[in-house]
Amino acid sequence: MAKVAIIIPARLASTRFPAKPLAPITGPDGAAHPAIAYTWQAAEAAAKQVGGEVEIVVATDDTSIAETCRALGMAVVMTPVECRNGTERCAAALDGLAARPDIVVNLQGDALLTPAAMVEAVVEQLAARPDLAMATPVVAATPAVLAHLQSDAAAGRVGGTTAACARDGRALYFSKSIIPHVAPGTVPVLPVLLHIGVYAYRPDALQSYAAAALAPLELQEGLEQLRFLDAGLKVGTVLCENPGWDMIELNNPTDVPLIEAALIRRAQLEMM
Repeated sequence: MAKVAIIIPARLASTRFPAKPLAPITGPDGAAHPAIAYTWQAAEAAAKQVGGEVEIVVATDDTSIAETCRALGMAVVMTPVECRNGTERCAAALDGLAARPDIVVNLQGDALLTPAAMVEAVVEQLAARPDLAMATPVVAATPAVLAHLQSDAAAGRVGGTTAACARDGRALYFSKSIIPHVAPGTVPVLPVLLHIGVYAYRPDALQSYAAAALAPLELQEGLEQLRFLDAGLKVGTVLCENPGWDMIELNNPTDVPLIEAALIRRAQLEMM
């Protein structure tokens, strides 16, 4: 069984939502906890589902995030402030891990609603497909999530990420716009695939990525995974089932009440 490291990259200086890893999120218990605590819980659930040797760490360059995480019992690896995105931060964290992993999972700090099964799915795909440099999950956007994306777009907010894929699941493109295009008020012929902020990489591919130059499309979209596609590397997508709650990332302050509602919905489903 492959050795797996789940790394949670977290930074304070988000332009859309400063200090979002520490943003208070009220859970089903009625208590507010920092957003990063929910992501850690998601990582722990994923580690149980993946099985075998799984190490979990938060990778950050910020002492306030590190202190909060350590106070809550989380392992932390400090990384350089020069890391330009979560993937580079994961690469920088490799030397701080207890053991060299076979597969590295990047569970982004703003993807706190990620089900354990999705992490397991990308690990399994990467283990089974030696031709892939990276694997990442997508889900068919529910009408509510599609409406949320369209609302963000109409208001000029940058919301979730969508993906366009080949018939074999190979990623063709990722965008902060809704792709393929869906005219307002129409039902899409193809499902809009919402990209979930989880990546599984091979350590060598991760280090090669960090050493490569920034890709123009990566800069244009603000999406780190486009550097893999620009370099001609294969990125696999795993179409996962919607878990029963809306998969909304913490991108903007307006996402907080939606995420809190999703946490309640998830707790209700777990009790059934």
